[in-house]
Amino acid sequence: MTQNNLQHKYDKIVFMKNTNEVIIIGSGPSGLTAAIYTARAELKPLVIAGTTSGGQLMTTTKVENFPGFPEGIMGPQLMLDMIKQAEKFGATILPTDITKVDFSKKIKKVFVGDKEYEAKAVIIATGSSPRTLGIESEKKFWGRGVSTCATCDGAFYKEKVVAVVGGGDSATEEASFLTKFASKVYVIVRTDKFKASKIMQDRIKTNEKIEILFNTEIKEVLGEQLVNGLRIFNNKTKQESKLTVDGMFLAIGHLPNTQIFKDQVELDHLGYISVMENTNTFTSVAGVFVAGDVKDHNYRQAITAAGSGCMAAIDVEKWLHSKQ
Repeated sequence: MTQNNLQHKYDKIVFMKNTNEVIIIGSGPSGLTAAIYTARAELKPLVIAGTTSGGQLMTTTKVENFPGFPEGIMGPQLMLDMIKQAEKFGATILPTDITKVDFSKKIKKVFVGDKEYEAKAVIIATGSSPRTLGIESEKKFWGRGVSTCATCDGAFYKEKVVAVVGGGDSATEEASFLTKFASKVYVIVRTDKFKASKIMQDRIKTNEKIEILFNTEIKEVLGEQLVNGLRIFNNKTKQESKLTVDGMFLAIGHLPNTQIFKDQVELDHLGYISVMENTNTFTSVAGVFVAGDVKDHNYRQAITAAGSGCMAAIDVEKWLHSKQ
């Protein structure tokens, strides 16, 4: 869809009364930043936050790379402060999950069970979820030695030993980054070869701090309060062994939380919500905007998500004003 066609489609919208100005779906950094901005613009946003309000930062420990906190801040505290700030300016936070949406008409409908909410505009900020190994011990040590973000947590592992799980470009990039801090980095690949590009493979193969373990699967994450090792299995030799590490980074991909929107807005080939040409937050549906990791393949940082939420809020405010 071209920008001209998109603008023409959006210009034809005429609103009814007695409905929310904006509903925000999701309550991570993008959704809550959008809530703060739309609330300050007196749009009185309804935030359908989900039963796990706060997004991925609710499962992290100390956040040291969010601007304004020189000593760092605990992830849950940062999100609770954002919620408090949004509520201060007039946002309503509903801690429940949506069950379906209907974006087919000019007034958008969002459902929570049998309860129906209507809005002139919707911001989708449902984020993405990291792929996991699916083992119980992984959950036990989440945020206590198991991480999905080297950029976020790498500095905690100065002169320590870590493992990166995965064989694609993300895994090789994470491993290279971690060598700035860790004394040794194991790259654990389930198959006998990388999926990563040749240039990324060559980069880690020549790094003295990195050791690659092919045909290797993780059976258990070991430790007491924190991770101290992995029980690994070589699927070629059929042998089990213990690998001593201080942390494990998963780099096996992310899944955008878009299943409920699949037949409502345009998605790209990876399932992320597409934005229209020459825009940052406009989806394929007039009145529906998007922010944060649910559209972001690359960065997946709290600060980029927050910035995206700001952009979505400003776009919504301007768009609503143009319909008056």
